[in-house]
Amino acid sequence: MERRLEVHLIDGTYELFRYFYALPSARDEAGHEIGAVRGVVTSVLQMIANGATHVAVATDHVIESFRNDLWRGYKTGAGIDPDLVAQFTPLEDALASAGVVVWPMIEFEADDALAAAAAACERDPRVERVTICTPDKDLAQCVRGNRVVQLNRRTGVTRDEAGVQEKFGVAPLSIPDYLALVGDAADGYPGLPGWGAKSSAAVLAKFLHIEAIPAESRDWGVNAFNAASLARTLVERRDDALLFRRLATLRTDIPLFDDVEQLRWTGPRADFPALAARFDRAVVSDREKRRSPSATPNIS
Repeated sequence: MERRLEVHLIDGTYELFRYFYALPSARDEAGHEIGAVRGVVTSVLQMIANGATHVAVATDHVIESFRNDLWRGYKTGAGIDPDLVAQFTPLEDALASAGVVVWPMIEFEADDALAAAAAACERDPRVERVTICTPDKDLAQCVRGNRVVQLNRRTGVTRDEAGVQEKFGVAPLSIPDYLALVGDAADGYPGLPGWGAKSSAAVLAKFLHIEAIPAESRDWGVNAFNAASLARTLVERRDDALLFRRLATLRTDIPLFDDVEQLRWTGPRADFPALAARFDRAVVSDREKRRSPSATPNIS
């Protein structure tokens, strides 16, 4: 009997941010900052050493995407440390050299690639489980039962569909609606005034999607103190809510691979030893670790 597969899909942008702020600076012989790249590559190869067989990493090769054309305030690359921005291309090159499938996204976002890959893997009967490695709440919309799950590699917490329901108060299919109402500061859209996490979850738990919420709050079946005010806001700002939901909805129609076996790790390329030696020769700074900003793109 053929052994069924587990696929690991990794948010490379989140990992690069995480290691940039978790590790001290390290520069190669040319003076280029590579500390975060080295951290991510080492971490991914450790996953493989621990048994991961089918692995792919998505990155935001360009921080801006089609969503910036839809909402002027959507996140950009402004304010990101230049030493961090400069490591995106080296990370993509290093992972490819290590034999890992990489999807550098330009028009779309890394989150879209993860969502599209998860959907494609879910359709494949050979795939027993898809693990999306990111804490980003956007990806909670992709969770399906126990088959497509979300893993926070920093904390080790895995969240299945029941976990999403427990965390947010709504099912995965309602996550884009939930984010549209409450907003997402990391992605740069505000949600609707007055719509907090509790009220949004309570209403969506009954109606699932924004367009199904009736205008009359008495039909909501919830005892929200400001239900009438929320109802007026939703009527007045419905177009905004639907736009924010479009921003929050991840694309699953992006062609990334033809067969899940293309994600199987088969070993590094011939140029990887030279790259590893360059990493080993990097000079690590004795400065303190960088302080992470309160809100960084793609970390939510």
